[in-house]
Amino acid sequence: MVKKNACIFISGAGSNLNNLISRSRDYTFPINIKLVISNNSRAKGLNYAKKNLIPYKIINTHSRDFEYKLLKDLKRYNIAIICLAGYMKILSKNFINKFDKKIINIHPSLLPKFKGLNTYLRILKEKEKKTGCTVHYVDDRLDNGKIILKKFFYINSKDNEMNLKNKTQRLEYSAFPEAIIKLFRNN
Repeated sequence: MVKKNACIFISGAGSNLNNLISRSRDYTFPINIKLVISNNSRAKGLNYAKKNLIPYKIINTHSRDFEYKLLKDLKRYNIAIICLAGYMKILSKNFINKFDKKIINIHPSLLPKFKGLNTYLRILKEKEKKTGCTVHYVDDRLDNGKIILKKFFYINSKDNEMNLKNKTQRLEYSAFPEAIIKLFRNN
């Protein structure tokens, strides 16, 4: 199997990054992680890149030409897919259009419900019966792109924000790799 080069964008703890690194070691998994990008120099997830000797870049999203530099890096590493894994910045329409390959995101709700931030709190306030995660293509509207797959679980009366986050993240660890496999199996 010829693996595709992937870049993972993160902003925080990087638990999905760590999971994808682990999965990418399997020869049947379709991607190799060649680059990690973060907009946060203190993102704990950068430690996973360092520990696994994966090149990483910290980008200053306030710099006017950061997207241009980023596109050059993606080209240099021959990146075929970008996985947004807890990346807390919106990519511009221009960037999305110029990176004409695949950009996918994992979101901690059953889209199209609960786009954006404060997801778990909003789910609880709305007294939802079930929740989960969605892997979708990134387009120029927030959490809007074509859905690749969803996974769900039922909420119980004792769940709080932290429980929902933990349950959702466990689900994400199977959903994100499954979506990546699905993408490359269909090509």
